[in-house]
Amino acid sequence: MYESDRQYPGLKRRIRGSGHETWVYVYSFRGRDRQFTIGQVTLTQARKIAARLQHEVAEGRDPQAEKLAQREAGTFGELYARYVEEWAKRRNKSWAQADYLVRSHLLPRWAKLDAKSITRANVRAVIGKIESPTVANQTLAAASAVFTFAIRMEVIPHNPCKGIERNPTQSRERVLSDSEIQLFWPELTAPLKLILLCGQRPGEVQRMLRQHIKDGWWEMPGAADPKTGWPGTKNKESHRVWLVEPVREIIAASSVGDSGFVFNRGHLDAAMRGICAKLGVADRVTPHDLRRSWATRAAELGVTRLVVDRVLNHADRSVTGGVYDRYAYGPEIQRAMERVAARVLALAEGRAAGGADIVLGVFSSKA
Repeated sequence: MYESDRQYPGLKRRIRGSGHETWVYVYSFRGRDRQFTIGQVTLTQARKIAARLQHEVAEGRDPQAEKLAQREAGTFGELYARYVEEWAKRRNKSWAQADYLVRSHLLPRWAKLDAKSITRANVRAVIGKIESPTVANQTLAAASAVFTFAIRMEVIPHNPCKGIERNPTQSRERVLSDSEIQLFWPELTAPLKLILLCGQRPGEVQRMLRQHIKDGWWEMPGAADPKTGWPGTKNKESHRVWLVEPVREIIAASSVGDSGFVFNRGHLDAAMRGICAKLGVADRVTPHDLRRSWATRAAELGVTRLVVDRVLNHADRSVTGGVYDRYAYGPEIQRAMERVAARVLALAEGRAAGGADIVLGVFSSKA
């Protein structure tokens, strides 16, 4: 049973069946009802504490969250480990990329810091040392996700990433030129070669499972599968693409034991940065740029936009495309992937002239 105080309506005396009495302060914070246990004190003491709590809430603070944070936050390293296991792995299919950023830029500096002691100045200092504006923005977002989780779990009261401006960025238009394809090809790792030959998303290529390869097609379920580690497709739509013979050869030569995955869990962004540094390429290339390069070659060869979008698994939210058009475009996808792969390989091997007319399998660019 609760009895409200007349002077402070949020101050309530809780009386249990046993007759035990304690004071609590009830308040609303960001639309949620909260309760702060004051304990066994006199009415005068309870009112003084209620006045202080009322003032803290008016300043935008959450007294109960701060109280919990004092005893449960732990170090940032401990908080991050909890975030990964309790939240990221279960709800964020792209968590591995964020994990790489946190381990590269945040844990070396914050792992042993008390999580609740990290300030906005600490965040600015770390983010400011990251040269790439895009990577800096992504790292800030990863850090913010960790602190947001901590607030949700009521182990810290504030997110120190809030209010920090992100770097201005421009949409990337980087595409490998014909000569760059020949330059980069010998240095590309197997998954990077697949992105350039197939045009698929880097994260999905990295997590390719052998069980999804059927009769020359790579069939990707839209939904994530925690049992196998498949992250699901970005738009949650099932998707399939044709694997040309050179791609099947790359897959056959790749092995990671009995895990079911085709490739090891390397970091493709780091691999591309290393390749660019080795080749002395100032205008860096990302794994996604390889996907964009595939789409560009497809357009050059006259592949229709509709088929390119089907290969890239771009969401089609139009009534015609998303509701009524259930045709799978299998032959068109197969033909497009044969043609683009032939062109890319011709450029990679220095056979640019006439490369678009090279035949792979049963399809040619003139079909």
